[in-house]
Amino acid sequence: MINTVNDMLDGWTPGVTLHRLGQVIQGETGWQELLVGVAALLCAWLWARQLYRRYFQTAQAQEWSFGKYLLYRLVYPLSAQLLTQALALGWQLLQGQSSVILMLSATLLFWLSLIRVLTAIVRHALPEGKVERHSEHLLAMLLWLAFAAWVTGIDTLALSWLESVRFRVGKNELNLLMILSALLWVSVILVGALWVSKLIEKRVMKLGDIDMNLRFVISKLARTLLIIGAVMVALPIVGIDLTVLSVFGGALGVGLGFGLQKIASNYVSGFIILLDRSIRIGDRLMVDGRVGYVSKITARYVVLKGLDGSEVLVPNEALIANTVINQSYTDKQIWISMPIQVAYDTDLELAQRLLREAAEHPRVMTEPAPNAFVTAFAESGINLEIGLWVKDPENGIAGLRSDINLRIWQLFKQHHVQIPYPQRELRVVNQAVVSSPVEANA
Repeated sequence: MINTVNDMLDGWTPGVTLHRLGQVIQGETGWQELLVGVAALLCAWLWARQLYRRYFQTAQAQEWSFGKYLLYRLVYPLSAQLLTQALALGWQLLQGQSSVILMLSATLLFWLSLIRVLTAIVRHALPEGKVERHSEHLLAMLLWLAFAAWVTGIDTLALSWLESVRFRVGKNELNLLMILSALLWVSVILVGALWVSKLIEKRVMKLGDIDMNLRFVISKLARTLLIIGAVMVALPIVGIDLTVLSVFGGALGVGLGFGLQKIASNYVSGFIILLDRSIRIGDRLMVDGRVGYVSKITARYVVLKGLDGSEVLVPNEALIANTVINQSYTDKQIWISMPIQVAYDTDLELAQRLLREAAEHPRVMTEPAPNAFVTAFAESGINLEIGLWVKDPENGIAGLRSDINLRIWQLFKQHHVQIPYPQRELRVVNQAVVSSPVEANA
């Protein structure tokens, strides 16, 4: 197949193909060749569609083997190439001359098949999730379009027009081609830098002997330095002098000084939080009356997840400038107290013992052990309180309170300990019956 395609392209030179195509279309049989080529592509598409429906819609794409996925990607280009190549040979036999349009179509379809094979192999070789299916299709199409432009000579016209669009930045003269090349190189090198930073981040996060905050700092610094280095490497490659960046340096500094000072402050505060380890993942914080657990620390904000599942984004500057209650700074265990009231005729020692017994729970610490206290003599009864330390407050407190309250209710009923409710007594001090005014007058 490759030899046949090479024979077809013998004597062809990229850059003059576009001129030859124009001559062929303007010839006597040019439109006939073009119609035959379009008909061949349409027939191949219809044939490939039938094959797709019959062999590639019976199972999910995730369940395909690599060989089946490769066949799925090659059905249309191979079908179209074989049909176009057969038509090109038939044209040569009937007309006595080769068909430029059909030969070019067969060549482009052959390279489309080859590019699809290469991109599929790259996707299969990389770890799962690195290159998605749609990204692979887009990459294959871009590579094929670039090859088609090179073969037909369209790239020469496009490059010439891009070079003609010129402008000056300071003392340097730039053109549109240089800008696009810079963007392409920066994108490629940035992707590589981000991929390397991901590898570094994975390695750093596996270092169990290093504090979690320090791991975050190392991974973020590595990513920042790699991105800056990628830009510094990419710009000289395309011929852009790095002194051009000095033109934008002043404006960037002014922007950071005025409009972006809050953002800059949050980023600096974020690195301070990570370095001094005052706030860590999993800490229980109270910020502006809201209690939650730190689920994520970024360079700009901290994600505080409440017990109800809602998440609050707290700017890093607020955590540095304001007072923050960290209930798990040195120890994650927290102390909670639960009030209870008993009647005045209750045996208080028995009630305290029952409270301590009710607080025996798998989530309650045994050292220090729960303890019961007499706190006040109220109007309707005596106020008691059971205090205890919770091992895992991140799992919530409401369920624990409910379990202990239910146990208190059961124990008090078993031992006939009364929980009073508000009541009032009316006493008549003077027992003498006051006569009515009618009886007094009589």
